[in-house]
Amino acid sequence: MNRPLKTLGRRGDPWPTQLILIGVTYFTFVFLLFFPLVLVFASALSKGWLFYWAALNEPQTKSAIGLTLLATAIVTPLNSVFGVAVAYVLTKFDFRGKAILTALVDLPFAVSPVVAGLAYVVYLGSHSVAGSWLNEIGIKVIFSLPGIVLATLFVTVPFVARELIPLMQTQGTDEEVAALTLGARGWQIFHRITIPNIKWGLLYGIVLCNARAMGEFGAVSVVSGHIRGQTNTIPLQVEIFYDDYDFTKAFALASVLVFLTIGSLIVKFFLEKRFLNKLDNRSGGKR
Repeated sequence: MNRPLKTLGRRGDPWPTQLILIGVTYFTFVFLLFFPLVLVFASALSKGWLFYWAALNEPQTKSAIGLTLLATAIVTPLNSVFGVAVAYVLTKFDFRGKAILTALVDLPFAVSPVVAGLAYVVYLGSHSVAGSWLNEIGIKVIFSLPGIVLATLFVTVPFVARELIPLMQTQGTDEEVAALTLGARGWQIFHRITIPNIKWGLLYGIVLCNARAMGEFGAVSVVSGHIRGQTNTIPLQVEIFYDDYDFTKAFALASVLVFLTIGSLIVKFFLEKRFLNKLDNRSGGKR
């Protein structure tokens, strides 16, 4: 009789297969993700802490950090509201063109950010009809904060909606229908039933949107104009330092973006854990 193969964990795969897969996973994360980030911090601190802080205190660096945080602070709430609205419409209502609208939600994933930036330049640039009219009334979009916000909005549109749509489809409409039958109004249903049911998925999507907004490069690079000290975000300023062969400053500023991203991922980790625990509790531990 053949002896049964040893297994690891709950799966029935042979232990050599599991060890190989686990080893490949660790190799990928350590050498392709973790190790390069360590090198970023090592390069940023290669000339010591004093030079590192001096690089971060430069006017152009401060401007890039402030612009990135400002654009992210504008984009994330707007996309959160839009994501909730889109997810609600697509999961609660049936209407003509619903499939097309669902596909359009994923459009920013398919279109290159550079193409999106060029589209805004053509549409809202100074030589366009809309851009000329906006300039006449004193509103400058391209090569200014509004253009950066619009480009970042386009890139980050799907994140909140795509987290909520499958969640709201799974939950169905039974609770809302029951509340409506008992006399609750639309806003009461949305505030007391819909939002509490999706709050962890919503927070998860917000974190992803926030992280993506801070790191956007392609679309913002096109619409910003690369005006030093005015329209350069952190990724753009890192590129400028690198092109000027000022590598230590480039890595110092890049480390700030890494810190911000890691902070978002830490929040994402705890939200995801809380969210999955909530699903486990609802399903009685069976998922």
